[in-house]
Amino acid sequence: MFRLAHFSDIHLGPLPDITYRELASKRITGYINWHRRRRVNLDNGILDRITDDMLAAEPDHIALTGDLVNLALDKEIEMARLWLEGLGEPDAISVVPGNHDAYVPGALARVCGAWGAYMAGDGQPAPRSRRGFPYLRVRGPVALIGLSSARATAPFLASGYFTEAQARRTARLLDETGAKGLFRILMIHHPPVRGATGPHKRLFGITRFQKMVRRHGAELVLHGHTHLPTVHRVDGPTGSVPVVGVAAAGQAHGGAKPPAHYNLFEIVGAPGAWQVRLTRRGAMDGTPQIGEISTQLLVSGERAPA
Repeated sequence: MFRLAHFSDIHLGPLPDITYRELASKRITGYINWHRRRRVNLDNGILDRITDDMLAAEPDHIALTGDLVNLALDKEIEMARLWLEGLGEPDAISVVPGNHDAYVPGALARVCGAWGAYMAGDGQPAPRSRRGFPYLRVRGPVALIGLSSARATAPFLASGYFTEAQARRTARLLDETGAKGLFRILMIHHPPVRGATGPHKRLFGITRFQKMVRRHGAELVLHGHTHLPTVHRVDGPTGSVPVVGVAAAGQAHGGAKPPAHYNLFEIVGAPGAWQVRLTRRGAMDGTPQIGEISTQLLVSGERAPA
């Protein structure tokens, strides 16, 4: 059995001091949003309890699907690097960037420079930009394929992009790892499912992504971005592939979105007969306690309901 923990959308706070020059960009809207909403809805204490519980579960690996920061300030990116180092070694944690990590032009390159060890494929150098994705890590029977949908956008937009070039590179990795009988997990920040989020937050390239999975296969897709605990399905070569979202790891009680939790997957089986048990663990009933919220069995290759 392989145990994989998945969490997302940390939005580490509080914001560091920010200069007028740094605000002279899209960051002004994010700065206002932070003080009006996100600052109130986030709770770093919950994040600490979530990660303590996650580490106590002793997963074989941890997947983090983006939005570690808020405005992609240099001090935020450095703070996130230190936080990642406190969480664990780079070979035990796989990270993909989110739209907040690429909030303004140039931010994603700085993120790659700071967190690159957590986004480097086996035996490969760390990515330097979005062109460095996908990356591949093999852990036991599992192939973790990290994608980037992150790109700087205009104010009031939080959309993502999955390009044709990245799709071609990912398809090759899916074929190579599929031929070896590995359980293939795609990690991406934006949900590759229509209707999963609003038009201004959607992924451009959903059709391309789904066509890739339908032709080349995958066993599981993990994403963040929506701050919601969801399970969608997309077509694979022989059935459907689960697409699993998660609540924001720093979300406090009492907000419009569910409070923080993480996903714990237990993967067993063999090619053509994989089974995955998904357990969601997180904040319970407005108390500091972290416990089991729900559990369900996901079968890769299962036919989606008509």
